[in-house]
Amino acid sequence: MKIIDLTPEYENLYFCCLEDWSDEIKEAGDHKACWYNQMKDKGLRVKLAQDDGGVIGGMIQYLPVEISFVEGKDLYLVLCIWIHGHKQGIGNYQKKGMGRALLEAAENDVKDIGAKGLVTWGISLPFFMRASWFKKHGYNVVDKDGIMRLLWKPFHKDAMPPAFIKQRKKPELKPGKVNISLFLNGWCPAQNMVYERTKRAMVDFTNHIELNEYRTDKKDVQREWGLTDAVFIDKKQVRSGPPTPYKKIRKLIERKVKKIK
Repeated sequence: MKIIDLTPEYENLYFCCLEDWSDEIKEAGDHKACWYNQMKDKGLRVKLAQDDGGVIGGMIQYLPVEISFVEGKDLYLVLCIWIHGHKQGIGNYQKKGMGRALLEAAENDVKDIGAKGLVTWGISLPFFMRASWFKKHGYNVVDKDGIMRLLWKPFHKDAMPPAFIKQRKKPELKPGKVNISLFLNGWCPAQNMVYERTKRAMVDFTNHIELNEYRTDKKDVQREWGLTDAVFIDKKQVRSGPPTPYKKIRKLIERKVKKIK
């Protein structure tokens, strides 16, 4: 196994989080590719884990904390580490050391470019981006938000701890309408998928909907709201992890429409 930097040869594989076999992920559209093209010159870094046969089985992406959904300075934030774990496609590459190797490579990389520490987020429950896994690799929790944990590993004594950006505003409602507020960042295909599903689910109810969209890849918008990717139907946020199915989103909208008719 070796860790390599992202090259144009593997960009499309990276855009779909190594799931080029999946029809579902095609629903995410081209948002990640657009986001990457915006961020690649702003400090975004991507590394891939390649097995001895040349197959890409894992990836890590990280960027300066100043342009992320976390408050901090002179740090880098890991957006995600993803090791392919499905039976489809290339098969399960988890529990082969790729995650550890990618995290170590990212730590060494940001040290070399002068960052004072590496930050990541994790979930307190035992699934994707487990906080407990990062703790095993020397990361300490510095902030909490529900089941979300913010963890970091400082490299310098003068490094300042990061913090989650808390939600600062809630969508305003237009009377007599079902108010849908969409917040899209672009970095995560799963969240992009929910955005696209919501747009499709609205089509039959357009006359009854007040739609507001916000691009949180713009720093000022993200800071204003304290949100990155989110869907609100009126003032209730739709849970989007794992990606909410299209039928469920449509049903939620339909119920709201019936109440205002």
